[in-house]
Amino acid sequence: MFKQWIHSTHSISRLALTSSRLSAAELLSSARAKTGLHDFGPEPIEDALDQLQTAVYEEADLSLFGRISTHWDTLRLLTNLLILRDKELADPRILERPVTQPVFVLGMPRSGSSFLHSLLAEDDASFAPRCWQAIYPYPDHPAAGRRAGPRKVQRQFDFFHHLAPDLRNVHPFDALTPQECTEFTAHSFRSLRFETIYHVPSYKHWVQQAGHVQGYRTHRRFLQHLQGPRATRCVLKCPDHVFAMEALREVYPDARVIFTHRDPLKVLPSVARLTEVLRKPFARHIDKDAIGQQVSSDWANGAQQIIAADARGLWPDEHVFHVHYKALTAAPLDTIRQIYDHFGLEFTEPFRNRLQEQIARKPTGGYGKNVYRFADFGLSAEEERERYRDYMTHFDVAEEVAVQ
Repeated sequence: MFKQWIHSTHSISRLALTSSRLSAAELLSSARAKTGLHDFGPEPIEDALDQLQTAVYEEADLSLFGRISTHWDTLRLLTNLLILRDKELADPRILERPVTQPVFVLGMPRSGSSFLHSLLAEDDASFAPRCWQAIYPYPDHPAAGRRAGPRKVQRQFDFFHHLAPDLRNVHPFDALTPQECTEFTAHSFRSLRFETIYHVPSYKHWVQQAGHVQGYRTHRRFLQHLQGPRATRCVLKCPDHVFAMEALREVYPDARVIFTHRDPLKVLPSVARLTEVLRKPFARHIDKDAIGQQVSSDWANGAQQIIAADARGLWPDEHVFHVHYKALTAAPLDTIRQIYDHFGLEFTEPFRNRLQEQIARKPTGGYGKNVYRFADFGLSAEEERERYRDYMTHFDVAEEVAVQ
């Protein structure tokens, strides 16, 4: 199966099998040679790509699979940029397409955001990009490779699930699942997507200092391609938007924002476990305590940023809606109707019928029943309860975990 996967990732360069990092210039040259295209687009990427490559090869302790897949993933992102630019040069009107009043779901991870996103995606009036589209935005382009598209992506996902079998219960997805949009910012190489699958503290620090505006410009550009010439309402989701809210507002000033909330004591060990599962195939060694500390620190910071954004009115009240996990899972149809009423969107009969069918099939989004222990990741429930007390009070978040 491993040989089949290598074949499916096109021809892997011998350089990918070495333990040395490749420079951005070498990677750009490789992508150009592979595709026959030369223009990566208007945004500079070399500095960010060099920062990422350095961190991945010096800090992430890559396994053989990690080195091969990282090389393939980088070339895929570069190839997509070349294809997007090729399309733009053929039709400059693409970059004039409006992205009007997109809906963003963000907030605490593991708080029902994927379930909510999947429900919102059922509306024919909305466009929710799917996993395969983020990987192959133009599957028919000659540079995309043979048989690019949803079936090829599903085979790749099936292989990854073979390497990480616990992922199906922790975070179920397939080629047709609505995709988290950090996959779009990843094309700028300024994205928090990379620190989920790699231990790359120096790159994380660099991104925080460099800022996220360029990443969100790339995000918007990606949407202009995917949504096509007919302007439609984009529905997008990623908890990590919490760490880039100023950039999100700058690039999408008319965005509608949905914050999801849940008791952090249900969130933290679940996020830590997901991070462990995602990183394991890529790294030779996993430090679970380090993952626990990273997740706790990151989301304590994220919780404070959510409070600050709410307190100072980063967005007008009519552009913001708050969803609590318990309310969403207890009455998902009512929650969607409240969101639509708040944003002044039309809640049609066909949409309601599709929602009912989707909820009946997957009442909580298809997640398995998982039990996580704080001690597995070096965390203390008592300490975390106090750390997030302000967040729970500010948003009136109900406790789901009793602390002795």
